[in-house]
Amino acid sequence: MELNLGVMLHELTAVPETIRELKSAVWAAEASGGAANLTGALTTAFEILHRYNRTGQGCQCNQAIAVVGAGGGAGGVKAVFRTWNWPHMPVRIFTYRVGGDAASGHNMKDMACTNKGFHVTINDHGEIRGKVLHFVEVLARPMVMYQTIHPVHWSPVYVGGRSSNLDDDGMGQLMTSVTVPIFDRRNRTQREANLLGVVGTDVPVDQIKKLVPPYKLGVNGYSFMVDNNGHVLYHPALRPLHTNEEYTETLRPLYSSVDITDVELLVDSEENTRVNLTSLLLDLRHDMIEQREGETEMGIKVQYAGMRRVTTRRQRYFYSPVEGTPYSLAVVLPDGYGMYELQAEQEIKHSTINVTEFFKGDNWKIHPDWVYCEYASTSEQTFRSAEEQLVHFLSRAGRPGWKWMSLRPRALTLHNAHKKQDRDSYYCDKTLVQSLVRDAMVIKEVEAHIDKMNFKKNPLANLMVILSSQGRLHKFVVNLTFIATRSGLLKWNENINGSKSTDSSEPHFSEKYARAYDSEWYRRAVEHHSIEPESFVYSVPFRDGSEPEDFSGKPPLVLATHAVFIESRGHRAPAAVVGLYFELDSLAEHFLNVTSTCTAGGICKKTCAGDELDCYILDDNGFIILSEDVSQTGRFFGQVDGTIMDSLVQDRIYKKVTVHDHQGRCPDSRNPFSGDGNKLAPMKPLSWVGGYMVNLLAVWFPLWETIQARPHQHTDEELDYEDYENEDMENEDDPDRDRGTYEIIIDGLGGETPREGGAPPVSPGPPREPPREAVRSAAVRPCDTSAELFTLQSSRLNAAHPLKGKLTNCHNSGCER
Repeated sequence: MELNLGVMLHELTAVPETIRELKSAVWAAEASGGAANLTGALTTAFEILHRYNRTGQGCQCNQAIAVVGAGGGAGGVKAVFRTWNWPHMPVRIFTYRVGGDAASGHNMKDMACTNKGFHVTINDHGEIRGKVLHFVEVLARPMVMYQTIHPVHWSPVYVGGRSSNLDDDGMGQLMTSVTVPIFDRRNRTQREANLLGVVGTDVPVDQIKKLVPPYKLGVNGYSFMVDNNGHVLYHPALRPLHTNEEYTETLRPLYSSVDITDVELLVDSEENTRVNLTSLLLDLRHDMIEQREGETEMGIKVQYAGMRRVTTRRQRYFYSPVEGTPYSLAVVLPDGYGMYELQAEQEIKHSTINVTEFFKGDNWKIHPDWVYCEYASTSEQTFRSAEEQLVHFLSRAGRPGWKWMSLRPRALTLHNAHKKQDRDSYYCDKTLVQSLVRDAMVIKEVEAHIDKMNFKKNPLANLMVILSSQGRLHKFVVNLTFIATRSGLLKWNENINGSKSTDSSEPHFSEKYARAYDSEWYRRAVEHHSIEPESFVYSVPFRDGSEPEDFSGKPPLVLATHAVFIESRGHRAPAAVVGLYFELDSLAEHFLNVTSTCTAGGICKKTCAGDELDCYILDDNGFIILSEDVSQTGRFFGQVDGTIMDSLVQDRIYKKVTVHDHQGRCPDSRNPFSGDGNKLAPMKPLSWVGGYMVNLLAVWFPLWETIQARPHQHTDEELDYEDYENEDMENEDDPDRDRGTYEIIIDGLGGETPREGGAPPVSPGPPREPPREAVRSAAVRPCDTSAELFTLQSSRLNAAHPLKGKLTNCHNSGCER
């Protein structure tokens, strides 16, 4: 019987998604009737293998054809073998007889034995797995007979055991397994060339990441690795689930299907879907798969804060193969400031200073994921925190006989197996530790001699004065000032005059931002320094409008940060980020005081204190930092007033950037089952009956259903936008002017409706909030989501000629704004 699979006949990589596609094609195959054309199938298979051999594609290793069936249609196969495979037989034939008579079985066995293969008869479903794997032993025989080097195999990434980090959250971690075969090399009268088995070990991906220290890559720099299929081993944008049980459909098992094109989002002028990937990214992917060395430069989109913020920048990519593995490593650096680093260290070994004096108290932390110093895994030394471990090694460094041991211990091999590795052997990153000590010394000197520092030669001291001086910050209620440095050090000072939060469950600043170097505010501060060197970056907690408006007695805090750059020979490199944590109420009060009075000698008819004006301060992504209505703080401005936001986009004050998330999780509404298991209790049938009765009553009495009313914005009246500065509407013919409506989220559920006649849009009401991660549940499915985010175009802002506009008939009352 013939099956029409409806798939393209070519060589495919045996990755999970390909296997799933093949299985789906087999299950969906339609029987066309008649006997199986085995001769034609074998001819096609040989043609495919010959084509890949001739063109040098594929892995150029073992070649085999598997024949599964009852043995029918085997007539004429010897002619095929004579044409394509004999006499050298480069392709092995494996046959699996399922059913059929003895004669058919003899034909299939003859096919295998005359082509260096193996024949198996499968009589029961339970025999499939064990008997099918016999082909591995046959394919391994040449390796046993002729190879002296055991080939090493690295597996795709999967979720393994719990992390061994000091801040282990108890969840699974990504792992890869490395295995080598065990050959039977015993001397026999007749060599059997048996494969005895395999030996291997599991390697946490976090341990591989440690080989590329993040501090050497700088702020907003990162590294990633891909395998020979283009799938990501690790990447800062990779968000794996901790367990496959969160999927109702395991579309991406073992996380091996997260391609590099899923996480590197290129700047696309048309902002279309991923099919518009430029050749630069595809060339990078191809080179890394082929394990070539090279470099390139691309513009990418980077999203922060769970797809709430976005920025675009150009990045430099440097990539090279990892010897002895199927992986390639890429290092990515931001163009400009990312090409330089600050090199400043403090000698420890020969120093007369006790460096542990710079790490007293409990107002400092170091990056918990960075390796400053650590003992080997065989050591019995344990520490409660990364800080305790650091101080332990710093105290050892001050003793005679200290060695840095900046090279990790080599793994035992046949040549050094006789050497006994010290149980308490350790590794220390000399550059990182001495840079950390240098940063701590500078902070200590600033704190001790803040009035005597030369501000021009020491910009860090200048900023510390600004942040610490109550004379400069008397208008604000500052709770905490802090500094985070390039070496992963976070140090803070709490203001005893600042109000304390009454919520004991709220994590302390140091716990929330222990990884300060990786935090959003650190990265944004450095990014904005290149745009406006004197700027501070302000952040407030995100809100979606569902929170209580009174903040339950907890005043929200504003986080203000500023990047510190050091300049040398015309080049600038980031050294630290300083900032302060202060109460929003004090900033709002100061904002209203300033905007409610006229400038000296000026006459103003309207101020922010009146009812005629609504005043806001927006950040670079369109979120409200300050508003007269405190409950609007932290919300996206488009949710508060979509009409004005659309006008800002039309005038290119904000640019709309579409970000696609190919690792999204969506609630599976198609799944009728919950994530909880149900046990059949004695009273369970009664609960089923009760549930049935309730549902029956709901059908007969539909008025019982809850009715929810939602406000709908009036859309009948015409909107008109006028520019006070350009009454002749000279921008009307601007081809770059955006005239389409926008949505914050486009999950593929809806599209944009073009405006007729070029009329300005009517705000469809508050847009949907950006996608959040789905709750931990079994009723979750993987999906692709997208968000329309916004970024400020600072070049369009001009203090001398501020943008002014008027929106008419924007409300039901026909008012002007």
